[in-house]
Amino acid sequence: KGFSSTFTGERRPKGDRIFEALGATDELSSAIGLAGEFSSEKGYTFVDQLHKVQCMLQDVGSNIATPLSSAREAHRKRTSFSEKPILELEQWIDSYSEQLPPLRAFILPSGGRSSAALHFSRAVCRRAERCVVPLVQAGEADPNVAKYLNRLSDYLFVLARYAAMKEGKEEKIYIKPEP
Repeated sequence: KGFSSTFTGERRPKGDRIFEALGATDELSSAIGLAGEFSSEKGYTFVDQLHKVQCMLQDVGSNIATPLSSAREAHRKRTSFSEKPILELEQWIDSYSEQLPPLRAFILPSGGRSSAALHFSRAVCRRAERCVVPLVQAGEADPNVAKYLNRLSDYLFVLARYAAMKEGKEEKIYIKPEP
């Protein structure tokens, strides 16, 4: 009938921004899964990190599905989202960034299948973040969820560049067309 339930049992229309954010987060996990499969074929060790990210996205979804306006303390405790995964992403970003050449131009999604799939995942991540931010601003979701998605998009960008470098694939750069 066009309604669904949150984790708290509250019934909301399927078009509610909570379900929009949940859908975007689910798409993100699927995109990362695809990128992980391509990367696994190349034997990249970061595939384990991508799997861990997918698990964290389940926790992101749990937090989003538990609107703070209707959550009891037991719900909040069970679906809280800590700062620890954000700090871990930042460590991963620093580790890969140290191995990359400096960025001197805008990069277009490219650099082989693994890299392109990671760039696609980054774009989906940014959409998920745009869906979550209004929930955080309305006091319905934990601010750490939005911070995690923000840092995740940076991680996916750095990882896409790293994959292209490891495969010896050229990253296509933006070239301004002649007027």
